[in-house]
Amino acid sequence: MGWINLAVVVVAAMFTGPVIADSFPVTLRVDATNTKGELKPVWRFFGADEPNYAYMKDGKKLLAELGELAPKHVFFRTHNLLTSGDGTPAFKWGSSGAYNEDAQGNPVYSWTILDRIFDTYLERGVRPYVQIGFMPKELSVKPEPYQHSWKPGDRYDTIYTGWAYPPTDHRKWADLVFHWAKHCVEKYGRAEVETWYWEVWNEANIGYWRGTPAEFRKLHDYAIDAVRRALPTAKVGGPDTAGHGGKFTRDFLEHCLRGTNHATGKIGTPIDFVSFHAKGAPQFVEGHVRMGIAAQLRTIDEGFRMIASFPELKNKPIVIGESDPDGCAACSAQVYPQNGYRNGTLYSSYTAASFARKQDLAERHGVNLEGALTWAFEFEDQPYFAGFRTLASNGLDKPVLNVFRMFARMSGQRVAVDSNGTAPLDEIIRGGVRGKPDVSALASLDQNKLCVFAWHYHDDDVAGPEAEVEMVLTGLPIARGEAKLRHFRIDEDHSNAFAAWKRMGSPQAPTSEQYAQLERAGQLTPMSGPETARVAGGKATLKFRLPRQAVSLLQFTW
Repeated sequence: MGWINLAVVVVAAMFTGPVIADSFPVTLRVDATNTKGELKPVWRFFGADEPNYAYMKDGKKLLAELGELAPKHVFFRTHNLLTSGDGTPAFKWGSSGAYNEDAQGNPVYSWTILDRIFDTYLERGVRPYVQIGFMPKELSVKPEPYQHSWKPGDRYDTIYTGWAYPPTDHRKWADLVFHWAKHCVEKYGRAEVETWYWEVWNEANIGYWRGTPAEFRKLHDYAIDAVRRALPTAKVGGPDTAGHGGKFTRDFLEHCLRGTNHATGKIGTPIDFVSFHAKGAPQFVEGHVRMGIAAQLRTIDEGFRMIASFPELKNKPIVIGESDPDGCAACSAQVYPQNGYRNGTLYSSYTAASFARKQDLAERHGVNLEGALTWAFEFEDQPYFAGFRTLASNGLDKPVLNVFRMFARMSGQRVAVDSNGTAPLDEIIRGGVRGKPDVSALASLDQNKLCVFAWHYHDDDVAGPEAEVEMVLTGLPIARGEAKLRHFRIDEDHSNAFAAWKRMGSPQAPTSEQYAQLERAGQLTPMSGPETARVAGGKATLKFRLPRQAVSLLQFTW
C-alpha cells in the first residue's frame, strides 16, 4: 500500500451545528503512521455465576449475539459447573449434578447438564473458559447446608454453604476432573478442547473457599494434574482471585513455579496463564451514582506489577477473570442504589474508558494482557431493566453490549491518539474522574480500515456539557479519492433500548410490536447513512458533538 500525501478535508456532515454555551472544545489527533503494536481483542471474554441460564430462551439468544462478535474467539466462564443439583437456577446458584455416589460410595458421573451447557456455547460460536468447581455435595467435608437461598438484600456471606469446602478425598476429586476432561476430549475433539482455558475454583482468597490457602493449592494441583492427564496440551492457569490477591497470589505463583506438587510429588505446577479479578466501587452520593473506576484500575495496576515481578511469568498471558464496575451482578439497583448505572449509558461509557486503560497499564508494566472478562450475562424471567449487571434484559440488549459490538469492528494495529481532553492515567488511578471529564479515544488500523473509538466519561451520573470534538487524522494510507465513513453512536437516542423503553412508558408487558421496536433500538446504530469523504494531503478533519456518557465509533474504509 502506498503512502500518499492528502489535503485537509472538513467533513461538514459530521458537524451538527454551531458551538453552544454548554459545551467545551476537545481536539483528538490520530496519527495513522504511529502504530503501537497489535490491538488485542481483550474484550472477548464474558461470564456469570449461574451456568444454567445459558440454555434457556434469552440465554441462548444472548450467547448467539456474543458468538457473532468474533465466532470461536469469544469465551465464557461460569461458576457452579460441578455443583450438585438438578440444574434449576437461582440467584448466584446453578448446578449440573455431575457427581453422585452409589450405596457403596463409588463415583457415579453424569455429563448431561454439562454437555447441554457447553453444546449451547459451541453451537453459537462461544468457547468455554472452564472453571473447575464447586464441590459436589457427596465430596464436601461439610455438605450441610448445601444449597443457599440468597436473594438481593440478604447478607452476601450466606451463599457460602457446603459447595465451598474441601473434598473428603482428593483422589475422588481428581478422578472427577479427569473423567470430565477426558469426556470433553472424546465428545468435542482434542483440537477443540486445546483452545479452552481451564482453571480451578473462584476467588479462593475469600469466602468462596472454606479451606486454607495451602488446602487450595492442594485442590488446585490435583485438578490441574487430572486435566493434563486427560489432555497433556490443555491450557491451564489461575488462580482467579478476588482482587489481585496479594500474599495469597504470590504464594500461589511461588508454589506453581517452585513448590512441590501435591499430586505428582514433582517440583512445580503447570501454569499457562495467570488470572485475577478487578472490580470498581460505585457509591450513591448526593442523590446520584458515583462510579469508582479508580478502585478497579488500582487493582489491575498492582496485579500487573506483581506478575511482572516474576521473570518466569513476564510474558505469560494474563486474563482478568472478572473485570467490572462493581462486585455483585445479582445485586439489583432496586435494592442497591449505587448500582443504578447498569441500564444506561454510564455503564457503556465506563466500559469504554476502562478497557482502554487496562491496555495502557499492560503496556506500562510490559505484561501480556490476553483478556479482560466482563462478568455480566442475563437473568431469566426477571422484570424488564430491573438493574442487574447484565448485557441484556428479557432479550433486549443494553447499551453496554454495543460497546463490544464497537470493539469487534476494530482490528489490526493500535494507532497513537493524543487528546487534550483526556484524564491522565495516573490521575484516574489516584482519584477517578471527578473533576474534568475524560474525553479520549482508542484507534486501530487494519489494511483498508481505520477505526477511532471515542468516549466522554465522568464518574458522576449527572448532566454535563457536551464535548465539541475536532478530530484530526494524519498519515492516512488511503488511495486518492473517496473513503466511506460510518459513525456509530451510543447515547440517549442511539443504540439504547433502555431509553427507548422509558420513552415507551416502561411497559412490563410490551406488545409484540413494542418488543420488536425495542429489539431494533438495542442494536448498534449509526448516526446516519454512510458518508462519502474525500481525503487528500495526508490529513482529514472531522467535527462532531459527543454528549456526556456517549461513545462513538468512526469507521473509515477505502
